[in-house]
Amino acid sequence: MKRNLHLLIIDPQNDFCDLPPSHRPHDPVSNAPHAPALPVRGAHADMQRLAHAIREGQHGISAISVTLDSHHRFDIAHPTFWFAEGGANVSPFTQITAADVRAGRFQPRDPSALPRALAYLDALDANGRYQLMVWPVHCEIGSWGHNVHEDVRAAYNAWEDASLGVVSKIAKGSNPWTEHYSAVMAEVPDEADPKTQLNRELIASLGSADRVYIAGEAGSHCVKATTEHIADHIDPFRLVLITDCMSPVEGFDTQYQGFLAAMAARGLQTATAAQMLAELKANAGAAQ
Repeated sequence: MKRNLHLLIIDPQNDFCDLPPSHRPHDPVSNAPHAPALPVRGAHADMQRLAHAIREGQHGISAISVTLDSHHRFDIAHPTFWFAEGGANVSPFTQITAADVRAGRFQPRDPSALPRALAYLDALDANGRYQLMVWPVHCEIGSWGHNVHEDVRAAYNAWEDASLGVVSKIAKGSNPWTEHYSAVMAEVPDEADPKTQLNRELIASLGSADRVYIAGEAGSHCVKATTEHIADHIDPFRLVLITDCMSPVEGFDTQYQGFLAAMAARGLQTATAAQMLAELKANAGAAQ
């Protein structure tokens, strides 16, 4: 009997991929090649392995879901939100805590945003998962960097054509007041914004699968946060991390390795793209 094998691809977007010139078209405004805003070393090769597995194993895939990091230029985790002490710009990869803001080391560019920003930073401290990280402006809605890696999109388009199916797209991150690493829920959900709260539809869709393969970028952040939340709601033994189709942000390898170890302790499995492909082909054969 054919099994329900669901592929979850987390943020396979241009801005996260260390793309070669062949995958970087020219910007018609600047006439320079597009440049990924937050490239993860190894991500392009990850996405090529994933695309190959989708193409070759398409008849064994029951469903595909793709999460899309989807930000505005003005965002609490972008440099556009903050000033450093003395009015200096805040550099990407700067961490900001509530104590920093209260001490005057960082301030919102909009003074009226201070109470809400402090409340958010206090909530982050209470959660104990992450400190606010100022990232380069990335995955801006409507931009080239927001688009899916071309090889992956072509592969899942072929699956859609063959299966007469629809790849589910899950946007996250459009609320500028909270970080949204996980596709399941924001780091600090906004009571007034359902899109930041628990995504019950996604949980139900994944929960109906016999096996959920998880791939994407970056292993140290959005893959990590999403998987942790999924494992809180779905039997971890049904989840499989495709470890050669994900990579950590440079400098966060320890965080990534700790995530893999913690998930293994909870019963999640790991596999390579080749191992996933073998299972997909076997599943396609079971339907014959």
